[in-house]
Amino acid sequence: MTKYALRKITIAIDGYSSCGKSTLAKAMARELGYIYVDSGAMYRAITLNFIRQHVDISNQEEVNNALQDIHIHFQKDKEGNNHMILNEEDVEAEIRQMQVSSMVSQVAAIPQVRRVLVEQQRKMGQQKGIVMDGRDIGTVVFPDAELKIFLTASPEIRAIRRYQELLNKNQDTSLMEVRTNLAMRDRIDSTREDSPLRQANDAIVIDNTYLNEAEQLQKALDYALTLIET
Repeated sequence: MTKYALRKITIAIDGYSSCGKSTLAKAMARELGYIYVDSGAMYRAITLNFIRQHVDISNQEEVNNALQDIHIHFQKDKEGNNHMILNEEDVEAEIRQMQVSSMVSQVAAIPQVRRVLVEQQRKMGQQKGIVMDGRDIGTVVFPDAELKIFLTASPEIRAIRRYQELLNKNQDTSLMEVRTNLAMRDRIDSTREDSPLRQANDAIVIDNTYLNEAEQLQKALDYALTLIET
């Protein structure tokens, strides 16, 4: 049992690509003994399926048909890490490839896709005690979340962090390609008609440009514990 096992709340973490949302969300869930859900992985899994099936994402009928044959869920490995399972296949590594990253924002902007996943995400959070990160968690999925965090960092720092992450995974890319990809995703995520990325009015902003992971976690936990202990 975690030392923080008091009343359960819902924690929504939103922000731009490569701000470290998943890193923070995982750490908070671990410290609080909560369930962690990576909503971005869900959109990436659908994107991967669309790529594999050569789905024309501008064709509503093709998208609807493809969604009917997609089954996704999370499965923990021996270390307790979530892995995305797509139609009974572990695709955790494949959904992080640049090919998926280059298309995921377009797929996430499709209303049918968002409706399917938002419904699933809300079911996951019914019992509270959950940390979920994404683009519209605090504004659409859990508008009544007790704690909403909007995570941000400078575009250059985000690009460098993402580039280093890809290098560590032996993925062949360049810093320029990463910068371009992040800028494209920011634009699409912020301007899409359905559930655009934006800061909730009652969200707490954490700029981690000059914070390390421990400092960022402590800041977020301080906000959470203030709510949990009251």
